[in-house]
Amino acid sequence: MPVDNPEIIQTSGITDDHTDGGRRQSVTKVVDEKAVESYFSPDPEYHNIPTEEELHGQNALRRVAAPIPWAVYTVAFVELCERFSYYGTQVVYSNYVNHALPLAAPNGPPGSHHNTGAGGGSSQGISGALGQGPETANGINTFNTFWVYCVPLLGAYMADEHWGRYKTICISIAIAILGHIILVLSAIPPIITHQTACYALFMLGLIIMGFGTGGFKPNISPLVVEQINVTRAYVKTLSSGERVVVDPIITQSRIYHYFYLFINIGALVGQVGMVYAEKYVGFWLAFLLPTAAFLTTPFVMWWGRKRYQQRPPSGSVVGKACKALLYGMRGRWSLNPVTMYKRTHDGSLWEAVKPSNIQPSQRPKWMTFDDAWVDEVRRGFKACAVFAWYPLYWLCYSQLTNNFTAQAGTMTLNGVPNDVVNNLDPFALIIFIPICDSFLYPGLRKLGINFTPVKKITAGFWLAAAAMIWAAVVQYYIYHTSPCGFQANGCYLDDGSVNPAPINVWAQTGCYVLIAFSEIFASITSLEYAYSKAPKNMRSLIQAIALFTNAISAAIAEALNRLSGDPLLIWNYGVFAVLSFLGGVFFIIQFWGLDMEEDQLNLLPEGYVVATKDEETMSIDDAPRPTTIDEKH
Repeated sequence: MPVDNPEIIQTSGITDDHTDGGRRQSVTKVVDEKAVESYFSPDPEYHNIPTEEELHGQNALRRVAAPIPWAVYTVAFVELCERFSYYGTQVVYSNYVNHALPLAAPNGPPGSHHNTGAGGGSSQGISGALGQGPETANGINTFNTFWVYCVPLLGAYMADEHWGRYKTICISIAIAILGHIILVLSAIPPIITHQTACYALFMLGLIIMGFGTGGFKPNISPLVVEQINVTRAYVKTLSSGERVVVDPIITQSRIYHYFYLFINIGALVGQVGMVYAEKYVGFWLAFLLPTAAFLTTPFVMWWGRKRYQQRPPSGSVVGKACKALLYGMRGRWSLNPVTMYKRTHDGSLWEAVKPSNIQPSQRPKWMTFDDAWVDEVRRGFKACAVFAWYPLYWLCYSQLTNNFTAQAGTMTLNGVPNDVVNNLDPFALIIFIPICDSFLYPGLRKLGINFTPVKKITAGFWLAAAAMIWAAVVQYYIYHTSPCGFQANGCYLDDGSVNPAPINVWAQTGCYVLIAFSEIFASITSLEYAYSKAPKNMRSLIQAIALFTNAISAAIAEALNRLSGDPLLIWNYGVFAVLSFLGGVFFIIQFWGLDMEEDQLNLLPEGYVVATKDEETMSIDDAPRPTTIDEKH
């Protein structure tokens, strides 16, 4: 939708026209109406909006997904390569920081390499480089998570306000590639054997990669769904004669499930391959191969530069949303939390912001939006409230990146690298995502069970709690069977290899399978919810806020880092299990009412906002209004 300044972000729901003939001429300079129609009405039946009876009546129509275009799969491939590169490197961070370089031959385990960090071919040989111990390794992994999920706020701001999603993704890819190159340099033999230089380059690479990943993540997931043209539910007659509701939410859910499938294919290949590269060759190869995979993404993005549907940056829209909230909060502030809650939940906060409820002479100059856009912003803030509970979930999920790996290193490996077992998580996801999408969810719909996002998220919290209970039980038996008792993480033989507890490492399987199911219900749903509930011109920002809950979780985990070492690991898993379970309980209680509004929120018309560098000279009544699809039909 090509536009000039002032930028017009046009969406459906505007039926009145305040413009005269002269101003209508200016519309053609700002809005390409054919592009608008093409984007919002790809199907001739699109205007057949379903009735309440067709949605919820006794003979409600079956809901189906829209066809998925080829462009979706190319964007998903870019994400696959990025996740290959990210998880392929992250999976070896724990050993890289935790364990020291293997002893030089002939004193080290057979097949180990002191100058590359490779752990060698012995059954209990573990790779290492910096030798900082499990608490430091967990701390650096936690910092990495915190950093990677703080930067998306900046990346989303640049995309929504200035660069647009496509340009922001391309710049982020370039930055991430630079970070990868620095990581490779930190692990080459002349540097890895000099601890200070190795440590410095490793942290520098980590920080630069965080900038790239943070700019990439909040923008790639909205871009993939924006490749479908269906934005509102409509009724369609199939070739069989059956009338169905083509539901954009089901379509988005299907796309995000397969998008997440691509993520986990990349993660699985990256993690499995890199742990063996680390064990038998060295860390330099484990960092180099993900870099090579990531170098394919610029070519795909170049191919799609004129093929991807792209929304332009929205100028000052994010600022307007914040101003609208503050405007609605006038007279509602109170130091008494009960009074504050009542004033902000009496149903009038957002009504007070709608331009139709404010006399034109009393409207602020920045109020260049309509009532429908206020409803969208309200929905976006509700989504942010839903995400507020997610840090308790991510506390459990984050155990995969360090503590589960460290736990595996204290168990009987029988030649399996200790950091390969966590690939059970993406492996389980690759199996169960298609099953959920093709059988579980359609089956529940046929039974009349509406497995809404709020219910899915609650189930995700409780499954994560179950995974932590499983891990706590495994840890209990490790402590009670290890030759070193409650100091199992520091139990070594004379040659530097681990003296393990007599428990097979595959006893961890239950942890990973439960976490995988929890991701299907909680993590994938967070992507869907952030996209479907965000105003169309703030999707990257709402996605970034959803991602930012990982950073909050990382900060909490950093405060609890002392639990990540012996002899407190049972408490570590137990505390996180309780927090996740209670989080699920409070979550479903708080948002049960919101769950009842699900369809109404999804069927809101799109709003209309003018974003201009000179807002002082334009109000919503002055704004040029392009013809909408609703007007035409």
